[in-house]
Amino acid sequence: MSVTQQQVLDSLARIKSPRGVALTNANVLSAVSASDGKVFFSINVDATEARAWESIRAEAEAAVRAIPGVTTVMVALTAERKPGSTPPPPPQPSRGTPGVQPAHAHKPPQGGGSPMARQAEIPGVAAVIAVASGKGGVGKSTTALNLALGLRDLGLKVGLLDADIYGPSVPRLTGLHDKPELNDERKMIPLRRFGLAIMSIGFLVEEETAMIWRGPMVMSAVTQMLRDVEWGKLDVLVVDMPPGTGDAQLTLAQNVPLKGAVIVSTPQDLSLIDARRGLAMFKKVNVPVLGIVENMSYFQCPHCGTKSDIFGHGGARHEAEKLGVPFLGEIPLHMAIRATSDAGNPVVDSEPDGPHAAIYRAIAGQVRDQLRGALATA
Repeated sequence: MSVTQQQVLDSLARIKSPRGVALTNANVLSAVSASDGKVFFSINVDATEARAWESIRAEAEAAVRAIPGVTTVMVALTAERKPGSTPPPPPQPSRGTPGVQPAHAHKPPQGGGSPMARQAEIPGVAAVIAVASGKGGVGKSTTALNLALGLRDLGLKVGLLDADIYGPSVPRLTGLHDKPELNDERKMIPLRRFGLAIMSIGFLVEEETAMIWRGPMVMSAVTQMLRDVEWGKLDVLVVDMPPGTGDAQLTLAQNVPLKGAVIVSTPQDLSLIDARRGLAMFKKVNVPVLGIVENMSYFQCPHCGTKSDIFGHGGARHEAEKLGVPFLGEIPLHMAIRATSDAGNPVVDSEPDGPHAAIYRAIAGQVRDQLRGALATA
């Protein structure tokens, strides 16, 4: 059953804004995308009113989810401060005025401590780790998938979440192109291959679709793929993070209960500069850095075995020593890794006895050892 944009708008028209206006008349809705049972839109309000609108966002999501034929709903609350606006005045004593309180009455939680300490764990998942990079093009997704497979080979139950919304690579790397099904609780069931539970935004949209989403919409999508997915019982959920250190990445790091992060870099100086930014971001939100991986560490000729340092060599190891974080290992630039990735048969699974699989498993072993505390208490 096809869901139309008008059906979505009709459903949203029955929801009232905090001031009693129909949501469709409140001048806060973005364009509604409705295709193949998937509905995406955002509610755009001023930052000073964001807390008063969160329940409206949840109500809108529930209303659209109830439309026959809807399989996936992603509703983001975009909160921005208007140019030139000033912080709200101190709250005044209530005069008994009916209706919602003004936005400044909705205070954020007080108190210090790590922002991670206030996050709820994902049911059934013992540890969530991020694989991140300061920039794109360093082989982060290939590393994330082979790391997940390395953890699997160590006897752990592992899931992989492709949170790289703008450029999801996991469908191509795994050869998976099916659509996730829903269980009786309307949670998405992750696809399975190589013994992994796998979820990606690439399973929900076509490969050629341009994801022109703002930061809050990205966060809403990632949150749903974390919490509206029936992950089952996992020892480790590996999250392939978006590249970079912008607002979306920082917010994701603050809102996902991460037990640690793995930074992927190449040896060259430009990549290392961005890797430092990634490390600084995780330290800012008190996420442990499990270590740095030097990808494309050297080129190894598939015919004669000669090694060439195309991008330099040893830069990531030196950076790890300088910053006092573990150095997890060197992964070569090799045709076998590239070819198996493009074919959807990652090297750890397709060539389990080869030298490259051994490197990834060694990295996975170091990551597992650092997670022993989280895995022991699960």
